[in-house]
Amino acid sequence: MFGTALQAVGLTSRQKAAVIVRLALGDGNDLDLSTLPSALQAELAQEMALMGLVDKQTRDSIVDEFCTMLDDVGLSFPGGIDGTLDLLDGHLSQDTADRLRRMAALSGVGDPWVRIAALSSPILAELARTEAVEIAAVMFSKLPVPRAAEIFGQIAAERARQIAFAMSLIGDIDAAALRRIGHALIQAADSVPSPALEGKPVEKVGAILNFSPSATRDTVLAGLDDDDAEFAGHVRKAIFTWANIPARIDPRDISRITREVEGVTLLRALAGSQGKNLPTAQFLLGGMSTRLADSTREEMEALGKVAAKDAEEAMDLVVAAIRRMEAAGDLFLIAGEGDDEPDNPAQTP
Repeated sequence: MFGTALQAVGLTSRQKAAVIVRLALGDGNDLDLSTLPSALQAELAQEMALMGLVDKQTRDSIVDEFCTMLDDVGLSFPGGIDGTLDLLDGHLSQDTADRLRRMAALSGVGDPWVRIAALSSPILAELARTEAVEIAAVMFSKLPVPRAAEIFGQIAAERARQIAFAMSLIGDIDAAALRRIGHALIQAADSVPSPALEGKPVEKVGAILNFSPSATRDTVLAGLDDDDAEFAGHVRKAIFTWANIPARIDPRDISRITREVEGVTLLRALAGSQGKNLPTAQFLLGGMSTRLADSTREEMEALGKVAAKDAEEAMDLVVAAIRRMEAAGDLFLIAGEGDDEPDNPAQTP
């Protein structure tokens, strides 16, 4: 495949790889060589350190061979269980993916710390509380900083202090010891009982009622008041509906919220607000500029009476827009204070 020049210099495959890497780096490409095995990284660096000048003909021949090789590739696979499971993410059940990662880690094929970093926060917190302080310190040293900070906040302050001090003492640990510690933590994690149902009951009930018709929501909450008033109070704090907007939205966010909702939807929600929903319409109109609020009121009058079903659907769409903005970090909801429904409805806006 190579011409005379290459035959004369007799470059090895490692030298050719060094030429390609040198060219890519010279062109400003950001190559992530850290995914290669450590031995290959070292060999490549050593090869590049030994090479001198390469003539243009040799360089061009190497590039031609490399491009031809790429053209001949029809399909490539990740080459490891971790990469394969990333590729199959969403196509395998979580139990199957966890079992494959566990088998790979325990057999020495996969990196145990990849699976440890993917463990749920409650399991990591339990490991931090129950494992030896030195082992917990190694675990926190290997976790990504945001994850480690999250788990730190879930353990007792004295335990966190002990782990932080141990992190200053563990020093350098070789790769083999890190792998053994990782395997031990995986085995310990597998013995931590996992709840059959995920999520707190209050959050689940609140999320369900958020998307339930108002009549259903009111009936369920009234029944919960009779059955367990304390639980009903917590559920009310977890609920966010149209009626909660005045208490949980910063007035400065009103203009951004109204821009996220279609004009017709907002008009139907405002015009259809009656009874306990009325203060929310007043709150939103009060957060608009005087000119915009006046023109909105005129459009509401022109729209006329809105059917209760259409009004509720429009209110739900406004609430959904607020939830999307909250999830994206574009706004923050003020913490609920208890009963979410105003008792003294005002007059029509």
